[in-house]
Parts: sequence; C-alpha cells; structure tokens
Amino acid sequence: MPKILIVGAGQSGLQLALTLREHDYDVTLMSARTPDEIRGGRVMSTQCMFGDALRIERDHGLNLWEADAVRVEGLGVSIAAPDGSRALDWVGRLDEYAQSVDQRVKMAGWLELLEERGGKVVTHGVTTADLDRLTDLYDLVIVAAGKGELVQLFDRNPQRSPFTRPQRILSLAYVHGLARRPEHPEFSAVRFNVIPGVGELFVIPAHTLSGNCEILFFEGIPGGPLDCWDDRPEPQEHLERILGLMQRFLPWEYDRAGAVSLTDPQATLSGGYTPMVRFPVGELPSGGAVLGMADVVVANDPITGQGSNNAAKCAAVYLDSILQRGDEPYDREWMEATFERYWDYAQHVTNWTNALLQPPPEHVLKILGTAQTNDTVARRFVNGFSDPSDYQHWFLDPDKAEAYLAEVAGLSRASG
Repeated sequence: MPKILIVGAGQSGLQLALTLREHDYDVTLMSARTPDEIRGGRVMSTQCMFGDALRIERDHGLNLWEADAVRVEGLGVSIAAPDGSRALDWVGRLDEYAQSVDQRVKMAGWLELLEERGGKVVTHGVTTADLDRLTDLYDLVIVAAGKGELVQLFDRNPQRSPFTRPQRILSLAYVHGLARRPEHPEFSAVRFNVIPGVGELFVIPAHTLSGNCEILFFEGIPGGPLDCWDDRPEPQEHLERILGLMQRFLPWEYDRAGAVSLTDPQATLSGGYTPMVRFPVGELPSGGAVLGMADVVVANDPITGQGSNNAAKCAAVYLDSILQRGDEPYDREWMEATFERYWDYAQHVTNWTNALLQPPPEHVLKILGTAQTNDTVARRFVNGFSDPSDYQHWFLDPDKAEAYLAEVAGLSRASG
C-alpha cells in the first residue's frame, strides 16, 4: 500500500487519515500537539457543520459526539436598524439538523481514534526543512495545517483571490447561560445578526468540553467599532467587551445574555486573516512536491460558516481521488487535478462568501426581505449553508433572483 504523510490535525487532515485507514493505507499524521494538549488549549475556531458535511462523518463512523451535541434546527437573520431595533427578523428551518463540536473536543478524540484504527501519529511541529527531509520517505505528502510556516509553500492565486488584506476582525467567546431566543424557544438556531456598516454577530449553539453551550462570534469591519481587540484582553474582560458591544448594537441579543459565563478559561479568541485561494502544489527546496488541502489552499472568511464544511468535503474528494489512483504515482499533474475536483465545489463557496463580505446589493436585500414573509424563500436561503453551490442559481445574480422571486410569488398566489 502507498505510504501517505499528512501534516496537520484539523478537520480535513484527520478525516482524510481516518478514512484512508478504512482502506488499509499506511498513514502517518503529524500533529503539533497531543490530545491532552489540544483539550487543555485555547479554542481554535467557530464551526457549524451542516447536513451534507455531517453525513460524510456519519458514513465513516466519525460522528462520535452526535448524540451529545445540541441539534441546530434553524438559521435566523436579523438586521439592526440605527435606533437599535430590528429592521428585519426571521428564522428558517433546516431540512437536516446542523451541529457544532468544539475542535478541542473533536480533534483530540479523532487523534486517539486514528491510533486505535492503526494510523501512526507523530507529535511534532513541522518546518519546511523537516518536510524537505521527509518527502523521500512517503509516496504522497499532504499539508493540511492551515496556519504557520508551511502555508508559505503555496503561492497565492491572484485570479481567484480578490482580497489582499483581512475583510473582518474576528472575536469570539464560548459561553454557558445564554437564554433561548424567544421567537423559537422550541428549537435551537444559529442567529446571523447584521449591523450595517459595522459587522456581524453570529450566535451558534455548540458542544464543548463542559457540555452544550453557545458561541458569541463577532465579525467586525476593519477600522470600525468592532475592531477593538489589538490589546488581546484577558478572557473575562474579552467576554465583557463582547457583551458591551451586544448591548450597544444588538440589544435583543444582549437581553438574553444576563446570566452568561465563559465555558472555561481558554474559551476566547480574536484575530483575522485574508481570504485567499492558493495554488495547490507546494515545491520544497529539494524540488519535492506536496499537496495542500482545505484551508491551506482555500481560506474563506468565516462569515458563511463554511470552514469545517469545506474541510470535510475536501477530505472526501481527496480520498476518492487517492483511491482511484491505485498504484500510480502521485505526480504534480495528479495533485493539480485532484485540487480542481475540489475547486469545482469550493468555487461556489468562495463566490458566495466573498459576496457576503460586501454591502448587500438591492436584489439581496429584496431576497432577505421576502424571506421574512415567505417560508419557501427563507428555507432555500438557510439550506444553502449545507450546499452553497445552490446560490449561483438564484441568490448571486440579480436577474436570476428576480426570476426566482417572481416564480415564488406566482406559486403563492396560485395556492392562495
């Protein structure tokens, strides 16, 4: 069997390693931290995985926390008015529930599972020089570590990367004690709150080390009032600052936060990065080639919550491509073709995500306004989070949006 090295213990690298082991591939995964170090570390992300991505985990027996994690059954949109009221507010139901599992929980558990399933786990940080020495020992080397030195092996693709700087400043806290939104007390939903010209707040039901919780996640336009994290406040001050911003801009969310507390001392995070698509093949000083995957090669802003979903789908595409390759060599041509198979899907996520980073055009405002009174439109929008390729057919193009809304209006009149 081919020997494969995967560098990086995130959603994509671990999922690919675990699924390759189902086919008895000789897999080595390099992680910078042990499972206990991951569990004891700072939160790494927000994440909410929707139906299509969850189904991949389920099909491979990787859904270890499905019975414990809160089921996210809807997604709601609110737009703040200048006076602190809501100019728009609605919630749509998901066809399949979503779930969010703290990566400290999932990645630590998956590392242990990989060893149980016969994979080799090496706990060691990896530099470019390290990787240069390792490539001769493996038939294929995949870089799945989306941060750090190794990302620099993969050059930015200017044709697919419109941005050269971060488009949002990110800040989050995992909390217990947040009350349910009174509009839908019977089910949990991600709440997408838009503050025009300022940024967004997402409230994400999640599962963490201490049980089910909520993630308070601000995305701030650089230079605006949500861009206030350069001093890296201590965790409690970080939470208090988030609550102060909620009180100022989103009082309806602040009203349910009176009893919140951090889930643990490591439950806050802030930062930002430039959305970017990179070329998929990295060349090492010796001339060896390595293949990048997921966030390494397609890093979207988390405004659409697609990071973990993209990673799961990328790992599924790469698995299929490796299995189809058989004993043939994993040359540069194969690497580029494998990435392009993933890009056939990821391009739609990138286009949609980049569009949401801009002020909403008139046709998008019309869609969101219609969704407030038309459940068909609301459901189509929220279920696109599971398969964002649908947005090209009706959401991103003004003419297609107009035709779709006219069609929906006609159906409503006919049924009425």
